[in-house]
Amino acid sequence: MVDYTEAEHILNRSSRYSGATNIDLGWTLEVAADPYQVVRAPDLKSRAGYTRLIGYSPTAKFAITVIIDPATGTGVTAWKTRGADLREYLEGKEADS
Repeated sequence: MVDYTEAEHILNRSSRYSGATNIDLGWTLEVAADPYQVVRAPDLKSRAGYTRLIGYSPTAKFAITVIIDPATGTGVTAWKTRGADLREYLEGKEADS
């Protein structure tokens, strides 16, 4: 389970980033439950050693990247997945099918 103490951060992404998708907290829980999720622990792109989950939300109908602080289990941020992360998720899902 992903706990967000700063939920406003992901609920209102579109107010900070033009064209961004607001992310519902329930969608991040679906990503955490995705059997095909990609887990990077630690995420090599993170200076703080956070974990990156990439998975599909059936409700949102798209893949979402979720960043988690592994020390607290708190969600740091989340966004609609695209680019190399989306390709990696889709390739892994196809390989497991």
